[in-house]
Amino acid sequence: MSQYIFITGGVVSSLGKGITAASIGRLLIARGLSLRMLKMDPYLNVDPGTMSPYQHGEVYVTDDGAETDLDLGHYERFTGQPTSKHSSISSGRIYWNVLQKERRGDYLGNTIQMIPHITDEIKSHIRALSAPDVDVVVVEIGGTVGDIEGLTFLEAIRQIGLEDGRENVMYIHMTYLPYIRAAGELKTKPSQQSVAKLREIGIIPDALICRSERPIGEDMRKKLSLFCTVPLHAVIEEQDVARTIYEVPLVLSRQGLDEIVLRHFHAAHPPAVLNAWEEMVSSLARPEGTVRIGIVGKYSELPDAYKSLHEALRHGGAAHRHAVELVPLSAEELEDHGTLDALSTVDGLLVPGGFGKRGTEGKITAIRYARENQLPFFGICLGLQCAVIEFARHVAGMADANSTEIEPDTPFPVVALMAEQEQVVNLGGSMRLGAWPCTLKANTQAFQAYGRTEISERHRHRYEVNNRYRPMLEEKGLLLSGLSPDGQLVEMVELADHPWFVAVQFHPEFKSQALAPHPLFRDFIGAAIARRSGPHSLRMG
Repeated sequence: MSQYIFITGGVVSSLGKGITAASIGRLLIARGLSLRMLKMDPYLNVDPGTMSPYQHGEVYVTDDGAETDLDLGHYERFTGQPTSKHSSISSGRIYWNVLQKERRGDYLGNTIQMIPHITDEIKSHIRALSAPDVDVVVVEIGGTVGDIEGLTFLEAIRQIGLEDGRENVMYIHMTYLPYIRAAGELKTKPSQQSVAKLREIGIIPDALICRSERPIGEDMRKKLSLFCTVPLHAVIEEQDVARTIYEVPLVLSRQGLDEIVLRHFHAAHPPAVLNAWEEMVSSLARPEGTVRIGIVGKYSELPDAYKSLHEALRHGGAAHRHAVELVPLSAEELEDHGTLDALSTVDGLLVPGGFGKRGTEGKITAIRYARENQLPFFGICLGLQCAVIEFARHVAGMADANSTEIEPDTPFPVVALMAEQEQVVNLGGSMRLGAWPCTLKANTQAFQAYGRTEISERHRHRYEVNNRYRPMLEEKGLLLSGLSPDGQLVEMVELADHPWFVAVQFHPEFKSQALAPHPLFRDFIGAAIARRSGPHSLRMG
């Protein structure tokens, strides 16, 4: 039987439960335990796939094609363990499953109720992650205690504690201590009320993780222990880290959280081995230099929309012991005003994925600058499509080339809807999703980065390079460096006469990890570092 850790949150949202859950996972792996992780979200959407980045941040894609919460990215980056469609569930999916069973007659005419039918479905999903080779299942409950949508999740994890025995279930509650500047002190009352709400439901936390801007102090820890019925040694301070989120496992380890977990489960394991993690944190916290990377995106003002991308760039910098300064560049401003001054101040340019017409011409303008000025360029998903459009217009002589997503009547549809997408009606879960194989050509930047010809990367898109125009593009010098194994889909393009100009149809950021930077991000940052010593002249052909 696997044992369970349930992580809940209180007082406010955006506490960083995902990073904390991932950090706990990192510590348990460092102690020699095997684990799986699960995010349970109370919202009624079936999954985040159709949710706006302004509402939910990025959509994280797993190998098996699930569109999931961005916290799964934290899980993979911190633990190095793959997640799957079983690692994310929402209230909407739970209700969907139960109602489908009711329509089929699975409940034999019984009245469907929140308890036991909804809670049983939740417990079934949690227990599906248990296996003989899994020591611990770490489950993060989204939202905060008191949210009406999350009550069934809290009831379900209370029941698991009753059914499996408290020695096999650990509840960790994460809370926030606000600092009242006028009074000059932290306040514990919101945390007390949050724990009281949990106790009303029937859950008494075994550990309390207190997020704060200031040090807590021993007297406050004693107060929290007394009023929240949590042992003093299990009141953990998680003060904001100054340098990098990857310090959090070390902060928790210094306070013995991993030992608290093992004692609760009556398990004995060797001390945590964190040497590689400490070295990685050191390379991020004490870099030997800084490199500036311009990101021309649709959601430049919204960091969570590119969470995995930003972290992958930092991983790439850590591989060279360099800090990466992220320079957001508005695609719409480049489109509306055409000023390229900002592009001359960066050492590398990245155009990320996205959907829709807005800002596309600004991205194409920026890519042209990178191509003509030998600026290291990395295009991802839509970034590849824009790079192909730019090359077709300004090198291959197709002045009005475009994507049919942007201009359905373009005379040169160099990017077009995939054949299998033409009859798609429902938007959710209907793109080309998940891990797909790719074959690389030898003697290319792509092959040099990966060091092999066969790779697998995760996708999330509907449009592809139009095969009808491949001969014309190749004739003018566009190198199709990565193709699907059957040769029918263009997965990577690059320029042979450029220091580093690579674009991919997939999303490599989803596979970059703190201890294993993705090779494309590593080499892109390496090219940008080399660029720093060269000229930054502005030239458009």
